[in-house]
Amino acid sequence: MPKQSKNYGIRIIAGKWRGRRLPVVDLPGLRPSGDRVRETLFNWLQADIRGARCLDLFAGSGALGLEAASRGAASVKLLEKHPQAAMQLQENCRVLAAENIHIENVDSLDWLNSVKPGSFEIIFIDPPFDSQWQSSLLEKTTSVGMLTEDGRLYVESARRFEAPLVPAGLRELKIKLLGEVRMQLLALA
Repeated sequence: MPKQSKNYGIRIIAGKWRGRRLPVVDLPGLRPSGDRVRETLFNWLQADIRGARCLDLFAGSGALGLEAASRGAASVKLLEKHPQAAMQLQENCRVLAAENIHIENVDSLDWLNSVKPGSFEIIFIDPPFDSQWQSSLLEKTTSVGMLTEDGRLYVESARRFEAPLVPAGLRELKIKLLGEVRMQLLALA
């Protein structure tokens, strides 16, 4: 089992697993989205989440994808490159008996080359803050056409960096700064 830090984990905020606490593997750079950030995000998505097909490109702790599944998403795909983090996600899904969550231990950037157009209603892009991949990922997801026509794309980045440019084909619906986090919700233009 992956190394877990004592007192390090996530709490599901709402839905069928509300209040459940789950361990998170202790890895450098792994930063679960905080409760306030998730609360704000899922308030934004409340009309869209039930029955949605969701993708979390950099699952890490699984906080965004697990919250989406708890709140009624039809399916959630979690992509995680680090083997220990992927193992912890598998274990957390086993504990929750989460049959609608699928985990792949892959590099998200490579995986994007195989996705079919219109595969997801909601996509979460929350890579490690120091990576600054957000802009290239936005362009890639738009060019591949991964989102359905009425889909939503969430981008989480470090406040200290400039906001990722919104490429042609997308429009910004919401933006918020919470502590060190910049939150952006986008849709097709």
